Amino acid sequence: MIRRDEEKDIEIITEFNLKMALETEGLKLEEEVVRNGVRQGIMDPDRAVYYVYEINEKVVGQLMITKEWSDWRNAYFWWVQSVYVAEGYREQGIFRVLYEHVRRLAEQDANVCGLRLYVEKNNKKAQEIYKRLGMEETRYILYENIDI
Repeated sequence: MIRRDEEKDIEIITEFNLKMALETEGLKLEEEVVRNGVRQGIMDPDRAVYYVYEINEKVVGQLMITKEWSDWRNAYFWWVQSVYVAEGYREQGIFRVLYEHVRRLAEQDANVCGLRLYVEKNNKKAQEIYKRLGMEETRYILYENIDI
């Protein structure tokens, strides 16, 4: 079952985000910072919306949506972020179901012009999954300045 985030999900989403960062990028994040970030997202849907996948009332997968305004399109891109499926539940189509749910929501919203996500360059497995879902690699390269 898919549902939107609730305050009770803060701990499991925090746990999943910490695991995801370690698994995909080798990053050990500060737990309290992540917990506060998750809390802010759940409490303020203008910042983020999480969708979780439950089996027998246990959250086993998640993804987060944030919005980016496009003046070129006069609409929002929804960014798919914080994707995680718990070990033991992978390769069962859970992410596919979450993604397709979000895609249907986006298609029904006239203020949304597309879905985007970024993926670690070396995460070939995830890239293949995204391609199978109909996503295409863009012509854009992502830059950042995090020393602010």
